[in-house]
Amino acid sequence: MSDTSTGTISIEAPVARVQEILFDLASYPQWSTSIKSAEVQSSDGEGRVTSVKLSIEAGVMKDRVTLDYDWSNAPGRLEFSLSDADLLTAMDGAYVISEEDEESTKVTYELTVALSMPVPAMMRKKQEQMVIDLALKELKKFAES
Repeated sequence: MSDTSTGTISIEAPVARVQEILFDLASYPQWSTSIKSAEVQSSDGEGRVTSVKLSIEAGVMKDRVTLDYDWSNAPGRLEFSLSDADLLTAMDGAYVISEEDEESTKVTYELTVALSMPVPAMMRKKQEQMVIDLALKELKKFAES
């Protein structure tokens, strides 16, 4: 798979608020315009979502994906990987969440995607960066409202 695209943003909200938003995977369509629907497929014994089916429309990329979530590094890092998709062949990512101070949080979004069709690396990387930047901007707006 290709190299990882990343983006970081500072959010004027306590770390607990940002974690609450990011850990509520079923509610992503409420704040992310790229995610049209989110259907929980499974959860662990602590009630955390371990698999979710998403309908995504991010720029030119439209796909239905099932992502598996790894909570082993939470609450500071929530990782996901592709289980199934129509177009994507791989998708790995993570939200890295850290407290800047009592009222602000730093979030870094890491994303790596591979497609089933040939796409020049530069175009794929640009699309990944657009997805990351939009997700972080929308997360910030929602968390600060």
